[in-house]
This record gives sequence, C-alpha cells and structure tokens, in this order.
Amino acid sequence: MPLRILTAGESHGPALTAIIEGLPAGLHLDREAMDHQLARRQRGYGRGGRMQIESDRTEITSGLRFGVTLGSPLTLTIANRDRENWRERMAVWEGSDDDPVRVPRPGHADLAGALKYGHRDLRSVLERASARETATRVAVGAVLRQLLAEFGIWIGGHVIRTGMAATGDSFRTLPADNRKQYETLIRDLCGRAAESDVGCGDPETAEMMKKEIDNAMAAGDSLGGVFETAALGVPAGLGSNGMWDRRLDAAIGAAMMSIPGIKAVEIGLGTEAASLPGSRVHDPILSAAPPFPGRGSNNAGGIEGGISNGQPLIVRAAMKPIPTLTGPLPSVNIETGEKTGAHRERSDVCAVPAAEVVGEAMLAIALADALIERTGGDSLDRMKRGLDI
Repeated sequence: MPLRILTAGESHGPALTAIIEGLPAGLHLDREAMDHQLARRQRGYGRGGRMQIESDRTEITSGLRFGVTLGSPLTLTIANRDRENWRERMAVWEGSDDDPVRVPRPGHADLAGALKYGHRDLRSVLERASARETATRVAVGAVLRQLLAEFGIWIGGHVIRTGMAATGDSFRTLPADNRKQYETLIRDLCGRAAESDVGCGDPETAEMMKKEIDNAMAAGDSLGGVFETAALGVPAGLGSNGMWDRRLDAAIGAAMMSIPGIKAVEIGLGTEAASLPGSRVHDPILSAAPPFPGRGSNNAGGIEGGISNGQPLIVRAAMKPIPTLTGPLPSVNIETGEKTGAHRERSDVCAVPAAEVVGEAMLAIALADALIERTGGDSLDRMKRGLDI
C-alpha cells in the first residue's frame, strides 16, 4: 500500500491532527523521540510569542498497540494550548468574532485564499494557512524517521544563511571522495548546528545571524534564509526514471516546496550546475568495490535520473521572510476598499531554524514513501526482506 498522509486543524482550533495510511505493521515507536522533534521545531532565535505558549506533545489515538504499529491508519493529535484564548472566535459551532480580519498581508495566503474560497473574514483563511500546521508534519516525520532508521537511514540539517549573514560551511563543499569521512563530516556539521539557537554550526556566523535578527526586529521587519538537509545511508534504487511523477527528486522537490515560505529547492549543486561545464558537474565513478559506488564527488546530491544512487542525499531550500511585519506594508480593506497598513498577527521575526526541522521531516516523508514503494510495506519484516536487510 502506498504511503498517504492527511493533516487537519486550524492554528487556534482545538487540535492539529494527522493520519498516516500505509505505515507497515511491526514498527516499535519511541514517544520521546517524537516529542524531541516537536521541541526542535519550537526552538530558535527570533521566534514569536506563540512558542512561549505551546509545549507540543503527540497523542496517538489509533494504529498503535503496546507501542507497536498495527498496519492500520496511525492517527496523531497535537493539542493547541492557546485554544483557551480563542474559544469564542474559533468555535466549531456557536460563536462570534467582533474583530474580523479584513486587511490581507502581502506575501501571505490571506488575499489569495479569500479570492478562492469567498471568505470575507480572512481569519477563515489564515488559520489553516498558518505555519502552525507544520507541527503535524514534524510529528509525521518523527514517526517515519524511526521507520527509516530501521534501514540505516539518518537525516540531519543546518542553516547556512539568515538574511545577509551566511556561513561557508556547506554539505556541497565537503570532500566526498572518501565515503566514511564524508558522512562523518556531515554528521559533525549537523551536530554543531543542533547546539545553536539559529541552527548554524559556525559560532562566528551564528552571532552575525543573531545581529541580523535583532536589527530586523528593531525595524519592524522579518528575515528569511537558506538551510540544507542531508540523508545518509539511502540505498540505491529509490524512485524511478520510468515516469515523471515517480522520480525521487521530483517527490523531494514537491515535499520541500510545500513548506510555508519556501520559494526555491536545490538538489546537489542545484543552480550552480547551470554555470559549470559537464566535466566539473558530473561525479566520476571510481570503484565498484565496497562501499559501491565509489564516486569522486557528490554534485548530483545522491540522485541521478530520478533514482537514488547510493550517495548521501543533499537538499537545499530557500525561505522568504515572514509575511507578518510589525511595520506593516500597504494593503487595503477588502470590504471598504480603504487603503491601510496590512493586518498584524502574532508571528516570528525569523523561523528558518524551525523550517529546517520541517525540511528534515518532509525529506523523511518523501524517502519513506519511496522506500515503502520499493520494498512493499505491509510489515517491517517484509520490507526488510524486500531490501535484503
């Protein structure tokens, strides 16, 4: 059965919910590992007041017995603690809102959603469009990371840019001719980034990033940035060159682009490959001896022809600045046509470290789907036999 994931819930509704269909039976889940990923998403210098309110925990209400998956749909629920302050304005049945949102924010789904669904109160758009929804994706990713770990697949990442502050540390620049050393360097870089509240493993650049965030906050502005995500231990043969929608890079690209605020995704060298000759882009095949394949570089980022080639997967994503500004941009009231400053909603100044965590989750989702398709996913034992593990 192919993997299928649904999420539901509004930012200030009772709870967020996710359903995972197609998860194999026999997978032991670690509750603390799941909550750890949710806590990582809430971290970060420049986060807003909402993160001081929520303390996300995952409750599983179906598909699990004695901590082991049953093969039936797994349902995850994350309660919204801030719901207590929004019971009247976000009531499921009777309720009212004496302060409807009429002024859309440039860069947010407010206006486009109102045009699509015909809402006159923009809160009916922004509640679902809020990045709060990504908590469910991180919870789903936390489950699927545990599935991937059964096959020796590890995922990590780091932030390489916040505003104009950027580090020279990158997965792209690490020497890739020695597989063991290459993977060790990737893990080390991710480990250093995990200790940083801006998600950057270079202390000097991390301080520059904090200054960028402080300056944006003082100016009533917001910042975006760039992060990298890597997956190690990915077996060759995931994805397909047989049909466009089964290509692994297409699935990863779609997963990453679905994260709120992401405007560009690159795999391997990405756009840099367009300016270089083929002799400097394509990765030489040096050896058929273990660990096969021996390559002189990893400019392809672990994918060739839409199929994983056994090298580490390297993905980079660029996030635009948060649309809510304390110094709002010009907008108009959709009811009166009056020109005014855009609506202000409680928000972050910068959420790139959190987006990186969501990026890891989305990479886990794309890889788990490809792995289940490759091996058959009714049970964990059958999956392992299908991959000869």
